[in-house]
Amino acid sequence: MTGLDRNAEASNMIEPQFTLGLEEEYLLVDRTTRDLASAPPAELFSDCEAALEGRVSPEFLKCQIEVGTPVCTSLDDARQELRFLRRTIAEKARPYGLAPIAASTHPFAEWMRQPHTDKERYNDIAKAMQVVADRLLICGMHVHVGIEDEELRIDLFNQLAYFLPHLLALSTSSPFWRGRNTGLKSYRMAVFNELPRTGLPEAFESYSDYQRTINVLIKAGVIEDGTKIWWDLRPSARFPTLEMRITDLCTKLEDAIAIAALFRCLCRMLYRLRRSNMRWRTYSRFLIAENRWLAERHGTGAELIDYGRGTLMPYSDLIEEMIDLVQEDIAFFGCEAEIGRIRKIVAEGTSADRQISLYETSIAKGSSTDEALKDVVDQLIAETVEDC
Repeated sequence: MTGLDRNAEASNMIEPQFTLGLEEEYLLVDRTTRDLASAPPAELFSDCEAALEGRVSPEFLKCQIEVGTPVCTSLDDARQELRFLRRTIAEKARPYGLAPIAASTHPFAEWMRQPHTDKERYNDIAKAMQVVADRLLICGMHVHVGIEDEELRIDLFNQLAYFLPHLLALSTSSPFWRGRNTGLKSYRMAVFNELPRTGLPEAFESYSDYQRTINVLIKAGVIEDGTKIWWDLRPSARFPTLEMRITDLCTKLEDAIAIAALFRCLCRMLYRLRRSNMRWRTYSRFLIAENRWLAERHGTGAELIDYGRGTLMPYSDLIEEMIDLVQEDIAFFGCEAEIGRIRKIVAEGTSADRQISLYETSIAKGSSTDEALKDVVDQLIAETVEDC
C-alpha cells in the first residue's frame, strides 16, 4: 500500500475537530413471519419520535426507519448514542410484533411488495427513478467526520477514494436477495449502482470547482441540492463534514464503531500528510473501481490490487498496512480497542459471512430453504441488539 507524493503545499490551517456522526437505516421485520413489515403502524414511528427527539426519521420505503446520532466528540459518545438508538427502536417495535434488523438487504423479501413512504422527497424520487427506485430495498451506514475548512475537506475527499473499497469489505451484510445467495458479500452495491450520481466520486481541483460542478445540475433542474449526490463519499450538503457512504450496514454495533474509528483515523492521517507537504498518490477511478468490485464480491476474503506493487494482495495483509499507516492517529484518538476489532472482523468474517454460514448449516441439518432463511433473520434480529 505504497502511495505518498511530495507535492502538496503546506498550510497553517487549524487542525479539524474530527467530530463524528453516524446514520443507520434499519429494516423492520415481523417477528412471526420474519418477512418485512411493509405497512408498519404509524403509531410505531410516533413512539420512536417521542423517545428519540429528532434522531429518527422515515426512510424511502415504509419498512425502513433511519436514525442518526448527534455530533459526537469521542468514539465512546458515538457508541453510547448508537446503542441507545438501536435499543430504543427495538423496544418500541416489540409491542407491535416487529423488530429492527441491521442488514443491508433482507434475506428473502420481495421488493415489489414494499410501498414507499408518502413524503414529497420520496414521491419525487419514485417518480423520477421509476423501477430503479422501487428496487431500493437496501440499507446503509453513513459516517460523518467533521472537517471544517472547505478546501481541506475537498483535498481529503479526493484522496480518500483509494481507501473506500477497504472500508466496504469490512462492512458487508447483504449476501442474499429475494431468497437467493447472490454470491456477492455486498449485493446492496449492485442495487445502488443502478441509481444515477452513485459510485466512486469525481476528483475536484478545489471546493469552488466542486460547487460549480454540482451547480450545473441544480441550475438545469436535475437536482435540488447536493443531498441528491449519492456517491460512496461526499462532502455533506448539510454539515461541514466528509460523509462516507460506501459501507453496508453493520449488524453488530461494535463493528460499526470500529469502521467509524478507522475512517476517522484515515482522515487525520491524510491531514497530517498535507501538514508535512505530502499527500496520498492519486490513482484512476477506473483502477479503484476494480478494488471496489472485488470488495463487493468477496468482502474481507478478497484479494485487492496494491497499485504500488502492481499485484493482488490478500485483504488481511493490506489492512495491516493500513493500520500501520494510522498508528499515530490511533494513539491520538485512543482507539486501540476499536482497531483491534477491525482485526477481529478480518479474522472471523462480517455479517455476510455469518449469514451464509448459518444458512448453509441449516440446510445441511435438513431445513428447507424457507426455514434456513428465517433462521438467518432470527440471527440478524439478535445481533442487531447484541451490544446494546
